[in-house]
Amino acid sequence: MRLSLRFLIPLALVLAAFAYAAVPLVDNLIVKWFVRDLEIRSVLIANTLQEPLQDLLRAGSRAKTVNYFTRIAQDERLFAIGFCDQQRNAMIAVKSFPSDLACAEIEKHASGSTWVLPSEKGLLQVSVRTIEAEGTLLGRLVLVHDMSFVQRRSEETKRYVFYFVIVLGALVSLVTVVVAQLSWRGWVQGMRALLRGEGLVRPAEKVNVPELRPIARDVQALIRDLETEYRPKDEGQITWSPDTLRSILREDLRGEDVLVVSNREPYIHVRKQDGIEVQRPASGLVTALEPVMRACSGTWIAHGSGSADKEVVDKSDRVSVPPEKPAYRIRRVWLTAEQEAGYYYGFANEGLWPLCHIAHVRPTFRTADWKHYLEVNQKFSRAILDEAKTDDPILLVQDYHLALLPRMVREQLPKATIITFWHIPWPNPEAFAICPWRAELLDGMLGSSILGFHTQFHCNNFCDTVDRLLEARVDRESLTISYGGKPTTVKRYPISIEWPPSREMVGKPVDQCRTELRRRHNLPADHFLGVGVDRLDYTKGILERLRAVERLLELEPERVGRFTFVQIAAPSRSSIEQYQQFEVQVRALATQINNRFARGGYLPIILKIEHHEPAQVYEYYRAADLCFVSSLHDGMNLVAKEFIASRDDERGVLILSQFTGASRELPESLVVNPYDIDECAAALHVALNMSPPEQRHRMRIMRGLIREFNVYRWAGRMLLDAASMRRRGSISARTGGVVLSWPKDLREGRDFPVQR
Repeated sequence: MRLSLRFLIPLALVLAAFAYAAVPLVDNLIVKWFVRDLEIRSVLIANTLQEPLQDLLRAGSRAKTVNYFTRIAQDERLFAIGFCDQQRNAMIAVKSFPSDLACAEIEKHASGSTWVLPSEKGLLQVSVRTIEAEGTLLGRLVLVHDMSFVQRRSEETKRYVFYFVIVLGALVSLVTVVVAQLSWRGWVQGMRALLRGEGLVRPAEKVNVPELRPIARDVQALIRDLETEYRPKDEGQITWSPDTLRSILREDLRGEDVLVVSNREPYIHVRKQDGIEVQRPASGLVTALEPVMRACSGTWIAHGSGSADKEVVDKSDRVSVPPEKPAYRIRRVWLTAEQEAGYYYGFANEGLWPLCHIAHVRPTFRTADWKHYLEVNQKFSRAILDEAKTDDPILLVQDYHLALLPRMVREQLPKATIITFWHIPWPNPEAFAICPWRAELLDGMLGSSILGFHTQFHCNNFCDTVDRLLEARVDRESLTISYGGKPTTVKRYPISIEWPPSREMVGKPVDQCRTELRRRHNLPADHFLGVGVDRLDYTKGILERLRAVERLLELEPERVGRFTFVQIAAPSRSSIEQYQQFEVQVRALATQINNRFARGGYLPIILKIEHHEPAQVYEYYRAADLCFVSSLHDGMNLVAKEFIASRDDERGVLILSQFTGASRELPESLVVNPYDIDECAAALHVALNMSPPEQRHRMRIMRGLIREFNVYRWAGRMLLDAASMRRRGSISARTGGVVLSWPKDLREGRDFPVQR
């Protein structure tokens, strides 16, 4: 009993002090929560009233406005509503509106301000919100909330907290008395036994009985597998972010690092007169993968193509990026001029690129190019082996430049999880059969654990190609291909972009972007502006786009002098003859249109064939009234998604080719056939005449889709599938494969003795 009192007296003092401090603290928090709730309600009500109130004010009906306010003020917490007409300097309010809140008093407070006003009926919260229409200030909306319910809730909270502390004290006292009566020596002995490792579950290496260690290890492995297996993986319930990716790598794949390998590097170091400049290439692949790598903190293996790339790497050919805040490493692979010409410009871009895009350019295949392609893939394979820290790395192979790489890595690292993503379209079997080395390419790709494409159509085309050209088993139901000893799963992973966009991209306000760009190009403030952003490539439909602008000006002469289209075209593969000819055609057509419709200093086409940094491109996105994406054949096209992400003002219109993968995800855009010039011109007409509410409605839906299906979800889905594949592989490895067959006695019709 004496021991119990030693516990109870200090405990009573502690609980009394806790009650003394906790009741006012909890009360204060409750009051703050309710005040904050009223502020949120004020913002919600103001946003809801914005458009209806504009219509009532335009109608000039004071009585209808008051009646409208009266219906809304029937809410038990909303005490009164008023509106200070900025033009008439008059108050429009319900009868219950406080008399001492005149327009002159309201004008002293900034928009969004909130304060408490004493009255005969208790405390009132006053919130002021600005009402605008098309940039013009109409007046200030005043919302008055009744705070008497806050005072009532405050008193109830004090009582509940006080009773809770009393009950808690009684329960703790009871538990303390019971614990104090236990045998002290027995309790200490039990703790010592637990600390010695005599519990039910503990690390296997601490088990004292050697015979039990394998069992302990199996139990621990089972617990880990169960935790992973039954963790919810409903994509709709996951908020996809860099932290989500890190969690997947840590928990599902049990690794912090990931290897990405691609031809193009995310950062290029270029020698300039005043030093070394860091550039980010115009590439959809880089746009998608760079934020993923910043989240995963792995290693990106790529061809070092910059003029100053060798000057900034360490002795192992590595450099940390981004320069301003390093988050991952680039391992650069060096190619000779002959290898780059044969592998990249030759086989990859004169052969595979036109073959897969079917864009009316004949693919060219040379034996010398194929040899260089094979050599470079082997060189990348050796770099992967150097960078792999374990015998089962997670490898993300990117695009058509490295089709042979998965099989090469598989032969050296059989346990590796290899995810190959093909960023361009996959043609039908008849088209792909043109390639002389079709079997070698398919064999290389089927070294992958998972093979991803943008659309289901491309997945189906690939399976048809394998079925037609290889001796492989294709499971159409699960889209799994069995070839070369290990299965390859073919899946659809629509690629996307980072969400939300970085502050660097959208930090400058839309109005400022509009004003500065029009001033930069000597255009009036109300001038309509369209934008196209592409690499200078014949698959992007740039000629068709310019002809659509020309057709619009033919059909609507009043647009001449009022609409300009800016085409940003980053130079690409300029050493290839087809690209040189294409640039000449683009320049000639732009000059022809400008000569035809030029007036004074006005040009309908502004052609900018030069490199632009991402922040500069986003400035054009935010300044434009429309964005035109007219690809003739495209895997996805991230320009469309970048334009949508840039428009936080929920304005602007996207015109999108039906031959892009993005058109399947973004039907709210104006989807066109880029070969139909009249249809494209009609889409330009619709875009330039679309009302702001219609633009806002379409843009909200598209922005919601990109917010939900961002680049982290794209990468996360592949990593989750890889984790699932690894778990199934570990089960097969442990069991060695189970052969299901009836015992011999049963096959022969004999009876079995039943053991009880």
